[in-house]
Amino acid sequence: MKGRRLWAGLVALVLCLSVTVLTGCAKKGEMKNKLLVIEAEKPAAGAEAGAADDQAAKEQVLQRQRALQEQTLREQPIGKAAGQATQGATEKAKKEAPGQEAAILKELQIPDIIFDYDKYSLTPEAQAILRSHVPAFVKYKEYHLMVEGHCDERGTVEYNLALGEERAAQTAKYLVNLGIEKERIKTISYGKERPLDPGHDEAAWTKNRRAHFVVFPPINKQR
Repeated sequence: MKGRRLWAGLVALVLCLSVTVLTGCAKKGEMKNKLLVIEAEKPAAGAEAGAADDQAAKEQVLQRQRALQEQTLREQPIGKAAGQATQGATEKAKKEAPGQEAAILKELQIPDIIFDYDKYSLTPEAQAILRSHVPAFVKYKEYHLMVEGHCDERGTVEYNLALGEERAAQTAKYLVNLGIEKERIKTISYGKERPLDPGHDEAAWTKNRRAHFVVFPPINKQR
């Protein structure tokens, strides 16, 4: 009787141990499966995060492109209008240039000055005329001046050429002293060869004893 109880106790103990071992194994297997699932989900989560970042970057690029397109559309009318305005101003300047040039030349033109018979010194009247026109030449510094010396018909050709040269030189010197650069003034003598009045009396001779002035525009405007 005691032997049966002992045997039954051993069987019960073995069963308990078996159940405990099996339960532990089951728990370990379940735990292992959970770890595998977590590890499997990690790449998927990372992939989802990367996809989200890529989408956000694409949206930012699209937004920048749309902003640039809108800015271009806004600036096109402004640029077109500015180009038209510049072209209009250029055409207007070209049309107005001849009139402006004529006005400048008129302002710079010095009337003839008269000399006394057989003299090359400047009279007070001649000096006043020259002084009144110097400011225009100071203003338009790119313009040049030719001073022509003339004489009446009396005297030899050689003598009148020399006298005309002195009249032109004294006139140029006076203008330089008033502020016009020397290199802007040239002189020439025509003696009695180009009379303003072809007459042979004192009235004609008075007109022909003169200095005449020719204004030259800048070189680029002469072409």
